[in-house]
Amino acid sequence: MSTPLLSVRNLSIAFGEREIVHGIDFEIARGESVALVGESGSGKSLTAHALLALLPRSATVRGQIDFMGADLATASTARMQGIRGDRIGMIFQEPMTSLNPLHSVEKQVGEALLVHRGMSTRERRERVLELLRDVGIPEPESRLAALPHQLSGGQRQRVMIAMALACDPDLLIADEPTTALDVVVQSRIIDLLKALQAKRGLALLMISHDLNVVRRIADRVCVMREGHIVESAPCATLFAAPSHPYTRMLIDAEPDGAPSPRPDARPLLEADGLRVTFARKGGFMKRATPFTALDGVSFSLKAGMTLGIVGESGSGKSTLGQALLRLMPSEGEIRFDGTRLDGLNTRQMRPWRKHVQIVFQDPFGSLSPHMSVTEIVGEGLKEQATLDAAAIDREVIRALEDVGLDPATRYRFPHEFSGGQRQRIAIARALILRPQVIVMDEPTSALDRTVQKQVVGLLRDLQDRYGLAYLFISHDLAVVRALAHDVIVLQHGRIVESGAAATVLSSPAHAYTRELLAASSLVPFAVPETPVSRQGARVERYDVMRQ
Repeated sequence: MSTPLLSVRNLSIAFGEREIVHGIDFEIARGESVALVGESGSGKSLTAHALLALLPRSATVRGQIDFMGADLATASTARMQGIRGDRIGMIFQEPMTSLNPLHSVEKQVGEALLVHRGMSTRERRERVLELLRDVGIPEPESRLAALPHQLSGGQRQRVMIAMALACDPDLLIADEPTTALDVVVQSRIIDLLKALQAKRGLALLMISHDLNVVRRIADRVCVMREGHIVESAPCATLFAAPSHPYTRMLIDAEPDGAPSPRPDARPLLEADGLRVTFARKGGFMKRATPFTALDGVSFSLKAGMTLGIVGESGSGKSTLGQALLRLMPSEGEIRFDGTRLDGLNTRQMRPWRKHVQIVFQDPFGSLSPHMSVTEIVGEGLKEQATLDAAAIDREVIRALEDVGLDPATRYRFPHEFSGGQRQRIAIARALILRPQVIVMDEPTSALDRTVQKQVVGLLRDLQDRYGLAYLFISHDLAVVRALAHDVIVLQHGRIVESGAAATVLSSPAHAYTRELLAASSLVPFAVPETPVSRQGARVERYDVMRQ
């Protein structure tokens, strides 16, 4: 048997006296794909960062990390600086925060070439263009001067991949490289990684909580739970016959069921001919004409029902949600319960805002780090209601109980909660005003599947209890199928297909919808078509505090 490229033996990671990763073992051969999977907090990313000595100084790493004959666990800082970005490349989870917002694509991709290869400016430019072509960036010459915010999510992820591949590494570590990407872009990124691996003979360590992605790309899978590897097996074997109950739980953690029909529901939130345009100025993004983000969108969201809005990144989904909330200028009619909202100014809109609330995609970004949970959740009541402090506190407690959080935690701050808990806080903030409509903008995209399933159950329960209507924006068709009564499909700002969710997602009429489903159908675990009992759907109180 050949010597593995990377061999990890008895790796432990501790912060102070608290050990997070407990003596794990795994290895990766040249050209092999190995996946570390598990829920958030299982120790996957800590393990990946330990391989490159990227953990904070407060971390204590024990064990052996043998890479091409060198023990990285005891390597000097200078030695590690020579390995990072050269022999081992890394794709970080969130490119928007990993890329420097002030540096161009050319400078960031070329940095490793300057540091490790000493290339001239001309040589670096030629190599950067070659890398951008390899990762599928269109018209790469026009992207050299671009800043990260001028690229789409998929393009930023491709730039991150180009950076990681710049020096032809032997090992590529990909930490959640497809998280929060739509299914089409996600599929393209997976295909890209597989093609580059075949072309360059890369070994790949994939860190992911998404088993659908893992099944497509991994040769072997190591399942992590609470810092332990509880199962390791070839990919096909693990999915066909998992030996550990935790692995089976992960595989089964797909949002399932279907919403109950409500044939007599009345129209509540309506749009007619909604149009949003942006003027783009300056730089390589300069356009001769305004960019149309929404073009004549019309629909009706009925009381107590869920309307799913699906489409790839840039299709206009989030723009639609913000336009409906009058958070950006738009043309066309917007009606809430028969009343026109599109002509109202900011002051006139104020009393209507309590009826239509929003939950954003990234709760960590949308929750103020300087405010406690009780201040965040109760803020809307202070603005919209005339209640004393004691009454507001009672309402905050009720809202937190509604979303399955312990009210005793209400004096903590957002960073003290997990991702799933922060999303529940965001839902409580929207719920406290007892709205009739909640706009959900990708509320589950950054959550692992087990937490997604909990949040889906929570949203169903709240809808049943309070008769809420959801405008549910998502690229995750499994979640949409589990929640939505109706669905509209957006492409380039236009509705290309709409109808009952069960019909559209099982028998699509438009080629673009079929493309979305084809990308999503890589999901190997089918969502049941028949409704399931709602008994037990409500989240047990405070169980999420252990997530």
